Amino acid sequence: MTVHFIGAGPGAADLITLRGHRIIAASPVCLYAGSLVPAELLDACPPGARKIDTANLNLDEIITEMVTAHGLGRDVARLHSGDPSVFSAVAEQMRRLDAAGVPYDVTPGVPAFAAAAAALAREFTVPEVAQTVILTRTAERATAMPPGEDLATLGASRATMVLHLAVQRIEAVVGELVGNYGADCPVAVVARASRPDEVILRGTLADITAKVHQAGVRRTAVIVVGAALTAGQFPDSHLYSTTRHRSATRTPSPSPDLGFSSTADPGRS
Repeated sequence: MTVHFIGAGPGAADLITLRGHRIIAASPVCLYAGSLVPAELLDACPPGARKIDTANLNLDEIITEMVTAHGLGRDVARLHSGDPSVFSAVAEQMRRLDAAGVPYDVTPGVPAFAAAAAALAREFTVPEVAQTVILTRTAERATAMPPGEDLATLGASRATMVLHLAVQRIEAVVGELVGNYGADCPVAVVARASRPDEVILRGTLADITAKVHQAGVRRTAVIVVGAALTAGQFPDSHLYSTTRHRSATRTPSPSPDLGFSSTADPGRS
C-alpha cells in the first residue's frame, strides 16, 4: 500500500498529469481539498472508492485516514492543488507517515505560478531583464516567515517575484515592494488561473491595489511583480543563437523519473 501525493494542478481538471490521473483511477481511497481540487477529478476514482474532503479535517484526522487505509492494504490518492513542492503542507504529512511506517511517493503537478504565466502569455525569465523567479508568500493569518525572508529583503534583487496567499493584503505587499521595484514596476494578479472564472488584472505597483479591490479578488490568486511582465526590448536567448556552437548529432538522453518515493516505486500502481 502507498500514499500517493498528487499535484492536481491549478484548477482546470485537464491540467493533471497522465500519471496522476492513472493513480487516482487505481486508488480505492482519495483524500482531496474540496475547495481547491476540481470535482471532475473525482470522477476518475474507481467504483466504490472512499472519497474524503479534507477541507475541514485537521492534520491528525488526515493522517488517521491514511494509516487506516494502510492497515487495510489500500492505496491512497492524496490530491493537493498545484504542485506539492511549494505551499502544499505535504512536509508535515510525510513526517508523520515516516513515523508511522507508511510508504508514500509524489507525483508533480502544474503549479499556480506556471498557470499564471500561461494566462498572461509571458515568460518570467527574460534575457538580461530577469533570470530569477522568487516564489514566496506573506505571514498574515499563516505561519511566520523565517528571518531574512521579508518582502523588502527578497525584493532587493528586483527579480520576478510571485506571491501566493497574499492578495488579501495587497496594500501591505505594495508598500513593502515599492521601495525596491519602484511605483511604475509592472504587476499582474491572476485569480483562479486556468479555471472558467479566471480573472487577470494588469497594472503597476502604483495602481494594482485599486484594481484588485474593484475586481473583488480576495483569494485563490497569485501576485506577479517584475519587469519581465512587460519587457519588449531584450536580446535573443543564447539557446537559439546563430553564434552558438552545435554538434552535428545528438544522442537523446533518457527521460528522467519525475516522481520521488520514500519506499515505493513512484506512481506505478
